[in-house]
Amino acid sequence: MRASNAAAIWPALPVPGFLVGKDNLITDINPAAEMFLNAPLKALIGKPFIEALSLNVEVAQSLTRARDGRSALFHRDVGIEDGQGRVMICDVQIAPLQDGAATMLILLQPRQIAGQLGRALQIKQTAQAAIGMADILAHEIKNPLAGISGAAQLLAMNLGREDQEMIGLILQETKRIVDLLKQVEQFGDIRKPVFKQLNIHDILERSRMSAAVGVASNMQFLDQYDPSLPAIAGDGDQLMQVFSNLFGNAAEAAADTGGTIVIRTFFEPGLRLKLPTGEGLALPLHIEIIDDGPGISAAMLEQVFDPFVSGRENGTGLGLALVSKIIADHNGAISVKSVAGKTVFRISLPIYQHEKGKY
Repeated sequence: MRASNAAAIWPALPVPGFLVGKDNLITDINPAAEMFLNAPLKALIGKPFIEALSLNVEVAQSLTRARDGRSALFHRDVGIEDGQGRVMICDVQIAPLQDGAATMLILLQPRQIAGQLGRALQIKQTAQAAIGMADILAHEIKNPLAGISGAAQLLAMNLGREDQEMIGLILQETKRIVDLLKQVEQFGDIRKPVFKQLNIHDILERSRMSAAVGVASNMQFLDQYDPSLPAIAGDGDQLMQVFSNLFGNAAEAAADTGGTIVIRTFFEPGLRLKLPTGEGLALPLHIEIIDDGPGISAAMLEQVFDPFVSGRENGTGLGLALVSKIIADHNGAISVKSVAGKTVFRISLPIYQHEKGKY
């Protein structure tokens, strides 16, 4: 490729691109890479490529093999942290340039967005199926439980102290099941959102103030708001329920020691949701709830939004399923990334459009 052609193509590449010298030090990056890492070119020139992108040993070895063999190599599904602390799943292409100076060209192809939206659709379908199950459970189990509880209370009137303890256990466990069914009913009875024009920061502040004196009183809150964000179309009460659940989960994970919850908002185009009509809906408004708790195990991450799946003892597994259902009903997407000491729930929503009155 001629130098003049390369100079024209390099800044126009839509994917992050890096040029790396013989010592694996960065010699150049394109504008897409600057945006991906949220860092300017001058801050990265001369830095080790592997360290700048926190790449694993396997990719580092591939870089050496590609240089020594003068051949191109390809890696799939590499986790790379972008400049905003999110782990993006990327395909990595490594190829030598024909310049005689052992310079390597490295291109990243982020794949996280497509996977995120596919997972959002799966979550919505699972939640809808679980709602039907919730209705059946609530109606078919509550009546027999009422009969069991009533019979136990009648028996208690004619039994001695030792038997009274057993009756007490029956009543206690019956009440626990009834309380669980109330949560199941709540999950099944969530109405469709009533859309209004909303300022997301108003919703977040109301949710934070409520959580700070309630479910998350053991946590310190920090905000990183983008004050220029446009309005959204949403149901304020339902969105408050979403954030209350996320704050409460972070507080429960932190336990008595407490911790910090960071609320971050930002505008970033590029994410689109395909509606049933076939129309693509942009989701440029993002809210991240970040906590410094112990994190979610890798085994739980893929199922964390599924109904009746919980990582906590005596958990119902309905809290995050409810969150995902509400966000899906708002034509949004939710995802989670977690390592020890950092869990990030990211919600992406459409903006309000006056001509449609919704989004």
